[in-house]
Amino acid sequence: MDIPRSRRGWLARHGGKLLAGLVVAGGLVMTTVAIGQLRAEPPTVTRASLWFGTVERGEMLREVQGNGKLVPEHIQWITALSAARVEHIFVRPGTEVAADTVILELRNPELELQALEAERQVAAARAELANIRATMRGQKLQQEVAVTALQIEQSTAQRKAAANAELGGRGYVSRDDEHAAQAQLESIDRRMGLEAERVAVLGDGLKQRIAAHAAQIDRLVAIAEFRREQLAALAIRAGVAGVLQELPLEPGQWVQPGGLLAKVARPDRLKARLAIPETLAKDVAIGQVAHVDTRNGIVDGEVVRVDPAASGGTVTVDVALTGALPRGARPDLNVVGRVELERLPEVVHVRRPAFVQPDATMGLFVVDADGAYATRVPVQIGRLSATTVEVVAGLSVGDRIILSDMTQWDATDRVKFE
Repeated sequence: MDIPRSRRGWLARHGGKLLAGLVVAGGLVMTTVAIGQLRAEPPTVTRASLWFGTVERGEMLREVQGNGKLVPEHIQWITALSAARVEHIFVRPGTEVAADTVILELRNPELELQALEAERQVAAARAELANIRATMRGQKLQQEVAVTALQIEQSTAQRKAAANAELGGRGYVSRDDEHAAQAQLESIDRRMGLEAERVAVLGDGLKQRIAAHAAQIDRLVAIAEFRREQLAALAIRAGVAGVLQELPLEPGQWVQPGGLLAKVARPDRLKARLAIPETLAKDVAIGQVAHVDTRNGIVDGEVVRVDPAASGGTVTVDVALTGALPRGARPDLNVVGRVELERLPEVVHVRRPAFVQPDATMGLFVVDADGAYATRVPVQIGRLSATTVEVVAGLSVGDRIILSDMTQWDATDRVKFE
């Protein structure tokens, strides 16, 4: 016969296990709910390694910046006029020179021979001219002697013709003798005219030959002078007062015509040559105010030239320095220049973040009110300057943003400071 079991006895035997299972299940449910309510902790960044900027409203100076060097306003390039060998070097780069300072001396034996040959030709031409003058003078004197002899004959013939004419009129001389005397006189007169004309021709010929030979001598003298100037030019002078900047030669080297011998510049007349990024150079114009940082002082200047073409992603801009140069300023000194484009009144602006582009929207991290976190917000950027940017939308005056490069945190929109 079955004996019925008591319900209370079953609970007494299994109640502890049932209660433990209910407790475990409740804990699992509560844990699952808590985990679902938690959010992922944002990555941590070191506050001390970041740059921050505060959004402001007011005047914004729009300017562009570029690196460059100080260069002389005028450089005297000294080049070789003819092929020659470097004989002596008297001055080295960095030395102050006057306009007539001999920097180096060249030598070319061929030029020396050409100069001697030119001098010889001048001397030979002058000797030949003296010989021509003597010869022509002797010929002229001979002709003058012949004319003098004809003059005597003419005088005798004139007397004889006159006497025969008189005697013929009295009947003492025949008509034939009278005509013969007259014919002889006429012949002598014609010969006299021809000889006189020959004397004139000899005189004109002498003048023309002397003039032509003198012109030839002048040409030879000019050639000789040119050869002497070539020799004199082998003593290379500075040409202008200044400082010798470059002399890329050593004794014994051979230089060709047109080769660079030296460069001389005035160290007190310098200008800045800046390389402005081509994306920012479109608004740079002649006459704009500029400031050049020589790392030993800032010098005011003015834009005087903008290169019409870009090279290597930059545009070359020349700035004439209007202020006094600081100590230590010298050619080829590395400088940083800023060109003022315009002043924008009452605009919202902030210091320039990394990798910002004009007229674009980019995400910037804004520091929360508690200062423990920073959240990425979209910001519309307007015009750029060398150190500041215009904020069109997305930020308010007083907001603090991270200016540093945050590209490594592109996968998150929130960071925590440590």
